Amino acid sequence: MPTITVQQSLMNQFLQLQNISLDKDKIMNELPLLGTDVDRCDDEELVVEIFPDRPDLLSGETLSYAMGPFLYNTPSRPTLDITPSSIKMNVDPSLEHVRPIVCGAVVRGVNVPDEQSDEFIKALMDHQEKLHFAIGRGRRRASIGVHDLDTLQPPFRVTTVDRSFGFVPLGHTSEMSIDEILSTHAKGMDYAHLLEGHDLVPIILDGADKVLSFPPVINGRHTTVTSSTKNFFIDVTGWDEKACECCILLIALQLQQWGGVIESIELTNLHGQTSHFPDGSSQHYTVPQSLIQSFLGRDFSDEELQHAMNRMGGEFVGRSDADSITVAMPRWRYDLLHPVDIVEDIAIGHGYEDLGTQQPTFAMTGQPRHDAHFRRRIRESMQGMGFMQVQSLTLSNEDDQFNRMRWKQIHDVTIIANPITTEHTMLRQFILPSLMKLLASNKHHELPQLVYELGTVVRNHTNSTRLSFLAAERSGGFAALRGRIQAFCRDLGIIDWSLEPLDEGDGPFLFGRSAKWMVRETWVGCIGELDPSVSKSFDLRVPISGADIDIDLLASLIEDPVG
Repeated sequence: MPTITVQQSLMNQFLQLQNISLDKDKIMNELPLLGTDVDRCDDEELVVEIFPDRPDLLSGETLSYAMGPFLYNTPSRPTLDITPSSIKMNVDPSLEHVRPIVCGAVVRGVNVPDEQSDEFIKALMDHQEKLHFAIGRGRRRASIGVHDLDTLQPPFRVTTVDRSFGFVPLGHTSEMSIDEILSTHAKGMDYAHLLEGHDLVPIILDGADKVLSFPPVINGRHTTVTSSTKNFFIDVTGWDEKACECCILLIALQLQQWGGVIESIELTNLHGQTSHFPDGSSQHYTVPQSLIQSFLGRDFSDEELQHAMNRMGGEFVGRSDADSITVAMPRWRYDLLHPVDIVEDIAIGHGYEDLGTQQPTFAMTGQPRHDAHFRRRIRESMQGMGFMQVQSLTLSNEDDQFNRMRWKQIHDVTIIANPITTEHTMLRQFILPSLMKLLASNKHHELPQLVYELGTVVRNHTNSTRLSFLAAERSGGFAALRGRIQAFCRDLGIIDWSLEPLDEGDGPFLFGRSAKWMVRETWVGCIGELDPSVSKSFDLRVPISGADIDIDLLASLIEDPVG
């Protein structure tokens, strides 16, 4: 989750815009309900992790804007005051298949004290990058450019150029071509994949044909925001209209908290349609009351709905008919995708602790699995003999499962279609390789080491349960192993059992010191000392004995006195 760190002096400054003072107890106790995890709140800093579903809280300024209504019940402000400007921006039709969504906004009169200017610029850039990650999906859906308006000459136009076109990018002092930026500039190499397959790339130019931005990669050098910047131009481009709108509104809201006045521009899109952007009005949502009742278990009065929605930064508009309510929410709430999201906001704003209680209408008592008692008795028996239970991954690979363990592949293998690593290319058919690798990782510990796993294997694309155990010890051998099997049979109440010789080369076991474990004349598993050559392949050089047992087959042959 993204983390933001805000100096408490700044947070107090933002909260004072709403005539409230910081309350550390409220922040620690109540702010997590808003979609955050408060890591630290002391006299110096507020450190907060923001949940992915609340990208509107990714800066100290926007977080404080939401904290006022939620923590202190100040009046919500789901709209932004936006005045029209004379600035125009025209989008060329050639952007349609390159980067079709383009928008912009102006913020004038941002007043940052000199001693806070460095912190402000750092927070502004940090907010941009967090929005690129949370909403822009790595700048693919939306990318943001923030510029010093006083260095520009409107009107602006957005067009496409070929890759030989050149300009001076941010962080450089000499002109570079688009191809050079994408192949040698740090930002160009990071985001070149977003323009793969396009011979023409997007460029934003001002009235003097100077480059503002090469979205979604980098800005032009001459528009760099500095500590003396008071007037800002914001551009956002991408493929997702909602994502672009939210990004530009959130950056504008951040600047507004520093005294900025937001102005719209006259935007002509690639289809020739002209509008004033951005729109500062709230967005209305209609929610069926039946949906609220089904999720929250009760109806709400108009006063309760108004209080809940105010805390969440919105407004209760009214009841549009007998079965639905209408609420107004900020346009920058990117997480509101469905009426059920409004229901969640009602629950959070009202308070989960005050939703009432209801007795279950059906039995809630858990029922044990049919094999739960049998598994418990197996675990108790193994632990009674001094074995430690482990749990390993069901993922494995052909080399560990078959080649190193000398098992023949007689069952269909379930292969991973797109394995991330060569270690995990299939679902395992045996557990012993996992235990061997565990012992290899712990060979620096003292002997004896006794481990077992009661887990799942996949054979012929079907799950089954097996028990495997290994004993790495300096003495004992097959005689000790036979004693363990005898104790295991005693614990499980198995009377009719025997051991038969195992064929040479059948698996990892040493010929002459291994056996088939037979229960009621049915072969249920193999036991024995491991061949030193097998142990060596796992970089183990101590005597090891163990077993591999089919638990599903064993359960079908014996009666569970408890189950």
